[in-house]
Formats: sequence, structure tokens, C-alpha cells
Amino acid sequence: MQFGIFSVGDITPDPTTGRAPDEHERIKALVTMAEHAEQVGLDVFAVGEHHNPPFVPSAMTTLLGWIAARTTRLTVSTSIAHITTNDPVRMAEDYAMLQHLSEGRVDLVLGRGNDGRLYPWFGQDPRRGVELTVENYQLLRRLWDEEVVDWQGEFRTPLQGFTSTPRPLDGVPPFVWHGSIRTPQVAEIAAYFGDGYFANNIFWPKEHYIRLIDLYRERYAHYGHGSPAQAVVGLGGQVFMRANSQDAVREFRPYFDNAPVYGHGPSLEEFTRQTPLTVGTPDQVVEKTLTFQEFFGDYQRQLFLMDHAGLPLKTVLEQLDLLGEHVVPVLRKEFEARRAPGVPSDPPSHAARVAARSTPPAPPA
Repeated sequence: MQFGIFSVGDITPDPTTGRAPDEHERIKALVTMAEHAEQVGLDVFAVGEHHNPPFVPSAMTTLLGWIAARTTRLTVSTSIAHITTNDPVRMAEDYAMLQHLSEGRVDLVLGRGNDGRLYPWFGQDPRRGVELTVENYQLLRRLWDEEVVDWQGEFRTPLQGFTSTPRPLDGVPPFVWHGSIRTPQVAEIAAYFGDGYFANNIFWPKEHYIRLIDLYRERYAHYGHGSPAQAVVGLGGQVFMRANSQDAVREFRPYFDNAPVYGHGPSLEEFTRQTPLTVGTPDQVVEKTLTFQEFFGDYQRQLFLMDHAGLPLKTVLEQLDLLGEHVVPVLRKEFEARRAPGVPSDPPSHAARVAARSTPPAPPA
């Protein structure tokens, strides 16, 4: 099973000091976090695309390419990249280039984006988000899968005899997850294409995400990709740890209370009861994360949000140390011991997908 971290790249003042990093400092911190994630034994670093303050991750493949060059085994990913407002032609080119430069250590989570202001900035209508998602992803798939593409759709100029370059590494494009926290149509798209589904379950109670994941699993099987249990699922989560749970709560509370994402709402205690947020000891993080398998079934990727709400880099790196030393090794062992037979433990790697493509189908029985 894969474990990693994701970031939204926010610039938020530290509520305990009032200090906020500048853009340069925050961008460099993302790179430091990714390098440290690999050092402590994590598998994935993902970052979400934004184009407005107070967020810095706008040029996604530039950032992820730099991180890939400074690591050796870490998978770099998005969490998410906007399939609605990016040109599918540029996405096909940019992520294929990143795939070559990283030797296949890249996949991507696609999504609609959660800020309606984004659409007009890129010439699109936020009311057409689902239609944009469907059409743009269909084109992206064709650009990766077909050497020469003729295309006419509603949202971009037609293509005639177009070849996207570079071609995907070894003829196999990056693995795609579709990310959603509320849209059933996204689960349907993921199931139709046999792609992964990433449910970033950080805000709402588990029942909401159970419905979405169950829908994806059911439709994945309907389209003939495997059993519902074999569908490829990723989950998010939020943690803050100290050796003593009271110390963790005391230290994290001002960050929670002032966070632009979830501050000024339910209390920290209410939020930890209702969502996957865990503030406590590493053992408590292990205990709560293991319940995800009970609620959502066997899954393949677990990403944690670690650097939000103004937490200083030093604290984030301490959290990664705790995650790598005390949490992930236990979770790997426990999740695999509980995994049902025949259910994949990891999402499809580049090497596995290349091998599957070159293996002839088995003869009929």
C-alpha cells in the first residue's frame, strides 16, 4: 500500500507568531517536505493546483519536475490538477514530459477545482464544470492513446491530424485518479475508464464518502474492469501528533481555530469526531486510520495533509518523522494483514502497466 502526503500550498500566518512565509519560502518548503517524505520512507508527494493567493502551486509540472529531479523513488502527483480549465493538449504534453523526466514516477489526480472564480480566469463557465470534465478528459485520453487525433468538441478549437509530443513513456500514459468530494459524475467517469478514484475525505462525515466510493466500486464492476473490491481507491486524511495527546491538542488548537480551510466553525473536538482529522499520539493516528478500511473497504493509497494552517516547516518535518517512524510501518503491516485475497495492495505502477500492455491475452478456456 502506498502512503504519502499532500499539500495545498497555502500561505497562512502562524497564529502563534503572526508570521507568514513569503512565496519563495513557501515554494522551497514544499520541495523540502517532498525530499523529507522520501527520506522517512513515504511513497508519494502530491500537491494541489491553485491560481490565486494565498496559494502558490500554480505551475504544477515545473514544481513536480524539480521534486522528481531531487528524489530517486518518490512518486510525484497532483492533488488535484484542473481538468476543467487546463487545455487537454497542454496537459497531455506537460505530464508526458514529466513522465519521461521522472522515469515514470508520476501519476495525477484530476478534478474540477473547488473555486468557481477559477473558470472565468481561463475563459470557461463554472456552470459547465461537469461537461468540461467529461469532454476534456475524453480528449486527454485520446491524445495519450492515439498517435494521430482528429477532434471536434464544444469547448476548444478542433484538432486535425494532431500528434501530442512527447508520446507517453513506453507507450503507457501516467495513471490517472479522479478526485472528488461531492460529485457522483466524477466517480462515474473514473469507473467508466477503469481509472482510480481519490476521495479526499477531510471535511465531511464518513457516510458521505461511503456513498461516493460505493458508487464508484459498483460502476467499476459494471464496466467490466474487475470486482467492486478490486477498484483502485485513494483516501485523504489530516493528522497532528505528539508523544502525549494533550500536548498535541494544546499545540494544534490555535492552528485549527484560525485555519482558513476549517477554522471558525465546529470545535476541534467536534471536527475530530465527525471527520478523519486525528490530533493525538501516533498510536491514535494508527487506530483511527485503520477504521478507514472498515468503512470504505480495501484501498491502495493513503495521503495525509500535514503542512496546512500556518504550521512552521520545522513542525511539519517533525510530523513527517513521526509518520515515517511510528505510523506508516504499522499501517502497512496491519492493512496488508487485513486485505482480502485478490485485492491489489498498490495502484498500478508504470512498470506493471507496461508489462500488462505487452502481455498477450490468455487463450479462451
